[in-house]
Amino acid sequence: MANVAVYNMKGEEVGSLELGDAVFGAKINEHLVHMAVVQQLANNRQGTQKAKTRSEVRGGGRKPWRQKGTGHARQGSIRAPQWKGGGIVFAPTPRDYSFKLNKKEKRAALKSVLTSKVNESKFIVLDELKLDEIKTKKFKEVLDNLKVNKALVIINENDKNIVLSARNLPSVKTALTNTINVYDILKYDTIVVTRDAVATIEEVYA
Repeated sequence: MANVAVYNMKGEEVGSLELGDAVFGAKINEHLVHMAVVQQLANNRQGTQKAKTRSEVRGGGRKPWRQKGTGHARQGSIRAPQWKGGGIVFAPTPRDYSFKLNKKEKRAALKSVLTSKVNESKFIVLDELKLDEIKTKKFKEVLDNLKVNKALVIINENDKNIVLSARNLPSVKTALTNTINVYDILKYDTIVVTRDAVATIEEVYA
C-alpha cells in the first residue's frame, strides 16, 4: 500500500493516508491509457465538416463546348473538380468519430494514471477543502500553500463556492469523483483530492 501525507488548506502536514492497491497500486497499462485518451478526444469531435462534390455544386449542367474541333481538351461540366468553383474530390461529409471502449478497459486505464500520479508524488490529499465564499484569490492561496500550479482538483460533492472560485484560474480544473477521466488526469501536472473523495474513488473503482 502507498502511504501519502495529508495536508490542510494552509499547506501543513496533518497526518497520513494509506491508499488501496486496488486503485492506486494497479499495474500501469500504457496501451489502455493511450486508447482511453484517443477515445475521449474522438468522442468530443463534432464531425460536422462538409464540402460539396461535383454532383452537389450549383450549375454546370451544360457541356461548356462541343466534344471535338475546338482545340481544347474535352470537358463535360464547368463544375468538375479541375474547374474553379467546381466540386471537391472525395469531399468530407458529416460522420461520427466515436468508438466504444469496454468498461473494464476504461477502469484499468483510469487506475493506471492514478497509480502513475501517486508514484510520481503528484497526488496531494487534503483533509478538507471548504470556502466560506466564492473567492478566486482564496482558492489560489490554498494552491500556493500546497505549492501547486497546474492542478486537477477532485472533490466529493458539488460545492458551488469551490467550483466557481476555481473557474477563473486557467491552469486549474475541478471535477467530481464520478466525472474524473484519463485525459484530464494526464493533462494536469498535479492531482489535488480531498480525503473524502479518495474514499469514494476507492469504493467506486476498486
